[in-house]
Amino acid sequence: MSEDSYENLARHLDDLPGGFPSTGSGVEMRILRRLFTPEEAELALHLTLIPEESRVIARRAGIARDEADRCLKEMAGKGLVYSLKKEGGLLLYVATQMLIGIWEFHVNDLDPELIRDMDEYLPILLDNDTWSKVPQMRTIPVGRSITAQLKVFPYENAEELVRGQKKAVVAPCICRTERRMVGEGCDRPVETCLSFGTAADYYERNGLGRVIDHEEVLEILKKAEQAGLVLQPGNFRELLFICCCCGCCCALLRNIKRHPRPATLISTPFKAALNPETCKGCGTCVDRCQMEAVKLVDDKIDLNVDHCIGCGLCVTTCPTGSLTLVRKPESKQHEVPGYMMNTAYKLGRVRGKLGAGNIAMMHLKSKVDRILAR
Repeated sequence: MSEDSYENLARHLDDLPGGFPSTGSGVEMRILRRLFTPEEAELALHLTLIPEESRVIARRAGIARDEADRCLKEMAGKGLVYSLKKEGGLLLYVATQMLIGIWEFHVNDLDPELIRDMDEYLPILLDNDTWSKVPQMRTIPVGRSITAQLKVFPYENAEELVRGQKKAVVAPCICRTERRMVGEGCDRPVETCLSFGTAADYYERNGLGRVIDHEEVLEILKKAEQAGLVLQPGNFRELLFICCCCGCCCALLRNIKRHPRPATLISTPFKAALNPETCKGCGTCVDRCQMEAVKLVDDKIDLNVDHCIGCGLCVTTCPTGSLTLVRKPESKQHEVPGYMMNTAYKLGRVRGKLGAGNIAMMHLKSKVDRILAR
């Protein structure tokens, strides 16, 4: 029975937007057994992308409401499902994909065996072909690389994005945390993973990070730029999180660097431009670039735009101003939907998992179950 639960859970996770593909080695099943008890695996099958009360999920799962309520709260605390807290304290539960989701929620609950298995699985889970069609994250430029001449929309500017946010939480970066646990990685700052809004509420309630004010958010963004970290929010205009990423630890950047043209995979409206006439070949930008897009050749910088993701890190420390950001043609830019669920549904459609019929049926079933669970 327990093995059936894990196999069913693997298929359930693969039906979510981010996917959970099977492998010949079975590493994905080892990961599920490390994270879920058989009972949790069984209950997780009854969650969908629609936020629902525990009573609704209890009815669908055929278990007592008290049992479902207790187990779902525990699962949310363990990072196995996502929960939203409504006014009055009512909790709603949502199915969570492995990446971006369950994996990041385990930042404070890692061990070398789990890290080893995820190292094996991530190149398969982060499918570059799917990512090139619907990226889950995007790159925005660091603040000091933005000039008055550069056309930048508010959702492309970190300081504009964080302005007016009512709650912010900072948590350890899971990528640098897990790399350090296995004796790899770098010495860049670890407490840099920023979440906002409902995501910040989830992180706070489940002890994943600490609440910070607006001034500390700006200070973290400043330190991220100084440390040479790439700013990556979700690929949607609403703000739920900003990751501060390095090329040596970040699972996404490490994976796409294997591609011959990483720039085609990343959602970014910008790219770097080089003026070779003013470049002095100091090489400062070589160390700053997390994508190996710039190299020093014969005392001059060679810029490979196919590797550039438009983060602006090379621009802010170029002593001659030879590197600048320019806006890509619209035809070369990925769509940035308004909300996370817009991106999720689009990703699901591209993977052949969430057609219009699937979404309509999911909403209809949820409505019926809510009525019957009263």
